[in-house]
Amino acid sequence: MSTPPTLRLATEIAAQFRHVPEDVAARTVAGHIRTFWDPRMRVQLHDLVTAAGADCDPVVARADALLVAH
Repeated sequence: MSTPPTLRLATEIAAQFRHVPEDVAARTVAGHIRTFWDPRMRVQLHDLVTAAGADCDPVVARADALLVAH
């Protein structure tokens, strides 16, 4: 089964921040998603992260949690 495009894109963005601490990477990814992604994409990402559970990239999962919290 292939990765849905929204989750793949978020994971690719997160990969660009592997060189910084995870909390900084998550805040940066969340900021990017908040600024540039359509709200429908953010909802879809949240649904995908929730469904993926432990299989989701940890930075993407933390970024999603930050997006939901705000």
